Amino acid sequence: MKKLFFLLLICPLLVTAQEKLSESNYKVYSVKLGKEIPLKGIVQEMKDYDVLFFGEEHNDSVAHFLEKAVLELMQLKFGADVALSLEMFDRDVQPVMNEYLKGFMREKSFIKDARAWSNYPDYKPMIMFAKENSFDVICANAPSRYAYLAGKRGQKGLEELPEDSKSYIAPLPYDTAKGEYFERLAEMAGHGPLSPSLESKATSGNGFSINAAQSLWDATMAYSISQYLKKNKEKKIMHVGGKYHSDGGFGVVSQLKSFSSKAKVLIISSAAGDDSYPSIDWSKYKKEGDFIIITDPNIPKTYTD
Repeated sequence: MKKLFFLLLICPLLVTAQEKLSESNYKVYSVKLGKEIPLKGIVQEMKDYDVLFFGEEHNDSVAHFLEKAVLELMQLKFGADVALSLEMFDRDVQPVMNEYLKGFMREKSFIKDARAWSNYPDYKPMIMFAKENSFDVICANAPSRYAYLAGKRGQKGLEELPEDSKSYIAPLPYDTAKGEYFERLAEMAGHGPLSPSLESKATSGNGFSINAAQSLWDATMAYSISQYLKKNKEKKIMHVGGKYHSDGGFGVVSQLKSFSSKAKVLIISSAAGDDSYPSIDWSKYKKEGDFIIITDPNIPKTYTD
């Protein structure tokens, strides 16, 4: 809560800083075209696609600025046929989100009841834009209590949940990470690359399965998107989440194929640059998405890890 209070205090400063950002603070690369493009080029491509995945680093202030900018560009091109999907809100708070968007509660209550992340000010501009333009906002993620349960007891533990509770997660059983994505998760858990046959070893030091937990988040976000698409075939969805959930077409992107095999997706992979910025070796990033955004590393982060 202290971090949230601090961020709320400095939110006006963050907004002022964002207003000073320009095209010099980021570069966009189209993998298909093999060249740098303007930001609007991403949205122009969306005419033939259903879902745009924007993979972020959660504390990248330039990426947050660009997320709002992309949402605005989508509104200009597609009008009301736009929806926003967020990793940062869980499926069980969807009614709270809907009530807030309709003006039935004050922001203070929304932040508390929706269990907003401590860096909520980073996502507030998008939510306010959605509210002003009557966009739906999909609370896509599985509540962390279920991810913890999956990590400790596996899918068998989730099977024992009451039926009402299961409505807040992807249908069971869900796919878990394999191949290169599994290896990335193993590295994230503090291990070197592992074979999928060694899946049981891809855990943190206390026996918690990163694979089971992360895959539940991936599957649930994909399921949330697919369910919305089935009811709203005309909508263009922008899903914002950590880049780890969508880079390389893994995670949520891969899981979406299980639920909506015909859904057409584009992937943005966004990351802060290194000391060589604005010079960028695009070949290092080509496998991560359809569009690569590298942001100015000299712009302050919205928080430090």
